[in-house]
Amino acid sequence: MPLQVCLGATLMCTMGMAPSSLVVLPTNRVLTDEVPDANIMDHIPMVNIMPFGMCISPTNPEVAAATAAAMGVPTPMPCIPVTPEPWVPGAPTVLLAEMPTLDNTSKLMCMWAGVISIVMPGEMTVQVP
Repeated sequence: MPLQVCLGATLMCTMGMAPSSLVVLPTNRVLTDEVPDANIMDHIPMVNIMPFGMCISPTNPEVAAATAAAMGVPTPMPCIPVTPEPWVPGAPTVLLAEMPTLDNTSKLMCMWAGVISIVMPGEMTVQVP
């Protein structure tokens, strides 16, 4: 059964070179082990989703420009996540602040072709049906 995701969850992007942490503000007013739980709307770049070190995506304009300047040699650039859509699918059977809660099987798409997944949900005690 999937696990509830909360503040401090470890994230990884397929186009990033380092893991990141999920930041969940206490606006949902639901806590697990005294830390805020996440719902699918916790996807805002630089608020909830922090950078993943360096980005290697050729669709990222900064990476494309640096690669072109290096005569076609792939050149990573600092990651700035762009995540305009919420996490999918979430857990529609459990609502948190009127939105599906975020479980550890959900994925988040970055505009630069990265797929963000949850490596460690931040807690291991609450299962989501």
